[in-house]
Amino acid sequence: MAKSKKSAKPTKIPTSVYEAELFRLQTELVKLQEWVRTSRGRLVVIFEGRDAAGKGGTIKRITEYLSPRIARVAALPAPSDRETGQWYYQRYVAHLPSPGEIVLFDRSWYNRAGVEKVMGFCSPEEHTRFLRQTPIFEQMLIDDGIILRKYWFSVSDEEQLKRFRSRRNDPVRQWKLSPMDLEAIYRWEDYSRAKDEMMVHTDTAVSPWYVVESDIKKHARLNMISHLLSTIDYEDVPLPHVELPKHPVDTGNYRRPPRSLSKYVPDHVTYLLGHH
Repeated sequence: MAKSKKSAKPTKIPTSVYEAELFRLQTELVKLQEWVRTSRGRLVVIFEGRDAAGKGGTIKRITEYLSPRIARVAALPAPSDRETGQWYYQRYVAHLPSPGEIVLFDRSWYNRAGVEKVMGFCSPEEHTRFLRQTPIFEQMLIDDGIILRKYWFSVSDEEQLKRFRSRRNDPVRQWKLSPMDLEAIYRWEDYSRAKDEMMVHTDTAVSPWYVVESDIKKHARLNMISHLLSTIDYEDVPLPHVELPKHPVDTGNYRRPPRSLSKYVPDHVTYLLGHH
């Protein structure tokens, strides 16, 4: 049987077009933030997918211009001994938004359907219970008024390995590469089966999964952010008009202390310029 031909790779978006559209979407995200704040809404966005699929980079672009007092990222570490004995969802519930807040989960309770299942960190009974209870848990969140969006970032095995190699050789990103990432390579099919099973049970009408093709990071970011904005019926909230004086106000009653009384940071920039 002849092998099927690989589909042609899509044309990558020009950088200038990408940056312009990204900034437009980020402007809309600020409007979304203000709508959430003033309407006292609660928004939860879940980012899941394979390691190096582009979740973190997308989250950074989403939060770049948002207020950390309103939009925050929840990236939980491995559970402690105390948390291991708790109701499974308990530590995630603690990070859910209060009225007027947005929470982006950089991995979430779906750890149980992925890494815990594949690596044997949970029992088969715990995994089965998770698949049964999660749709109920998410229905409770939605019934309580939380806006819930779930995104799965899909990356090919070739692209994932390419990104792992890039991390290995990058001094500022080496920390992102761990022994668990190597297991993700050798257990690719196990993770695929776990993901498929998870989708069967948790891709529901009220809480669907949205898959983001992420072999091209810039495309994935624009597609995901654009889709998120399209699914929420937010409104442009008028901001209060602020009048600024033409000049700084100087009453003549303040005298700045002598510079010699303060400890200033050395001028590193001048040093660099002098050596180039």
